[in-house]
Amino acid sequence: MNKLLNIAHAVPRQFVRDYAFKSDLKIKWVRPEKISCIKPEKSGDLAKLPPLNPNELLPDYKDSKELANANEAVKSMFLLSNNRNSLTTRYYRDQMIKEVQRHAQDYGSMEAKLARMTALIRRYQSHMEVHPRDKMIKVRLKEMIDKRKKFLKYLRRWDYRRFEWILEKLDLVYKPPPTKFHWITRKESLQKLTDIYCEKIKDERLEAYHKELQEQQIPFLEDAIKKMVFIRQEQIDCDVPVTVTEVQIEEARQQLAQLQELREAAAAATRKQSDETFH
Repeated sequence: MNKLLNIAHAVPRQFVRDYAFKSDLKIKWVRPEKISCIKPEKSGDLAKLPPLNPNELLPDYKDSKELANANEAVKSMFLLSNNRNSLTTRYYRDQMIKEVQRHAQDYGSMEAKLARMTALIRRYQSHMEVHPRDKMIKVRLKEMIDKRKKFLKYLRRWDYRRFEWILEKLDLVYKPPPTKFHWITRKESLQKLTDIYCEKIKDERLEAYHKELQEQQIPFLEDAIKKMVFIRQEQIDCDVPVTVTEVQIEEARQQLAQLQELREAAAAATRKQSDETFH
């Protein structure tokens, strides 16, 4: 007896799992890529700054007659692209302000302030594409984006028509902060993906069952008509109250004829489509 018990304990027990893990469903979840707040996708800037004309002169020397007759070496000293970046930033800022200002001396209105901030933001964004590790510019850019959002929120509240106009003029999209922050987790995302997967399987099986029932409609009606005719005839022969009327039998026959016509039309359309695809 002890030998039998020892043999039974020596044989390893096989554990059979009667439930499924989410890994069995082959559902893969990839964490969404985090987009930085300084990127144009998050800041709402739909357009970038236009490329600088290589022959663009400094604004103070555009109308200079002496510079027009000077040689190329002298002209190159007054080109905007050959001077410091702050002058290029000022040039873009002035150009954008001119598009929205109310009059020639308007630099303090809400539109002018938004245009100024937008020019600086896009200038900083182009700088960050080349120098992504510049921490100081990154902080300035983030502060400027938040400040512009506050200005847009204020303008949206008090003058919505002007708000829409400035968005169209500066090519912006206003993205208000979410009312409730929701942290994306792997567990919750897998639950949603599992629900979607289960709903998909359910729909596929229901669709297959629906097609199976549709295929059984014609044989079912043919069999039902035969049985109804047989029951009616038997009731008449046995001299008992007739429960199956001629109207019911005729309705079933009409329904059968309609189904057959629909099946023939669908089959003809399928054959025609296959012939067109083949040719």
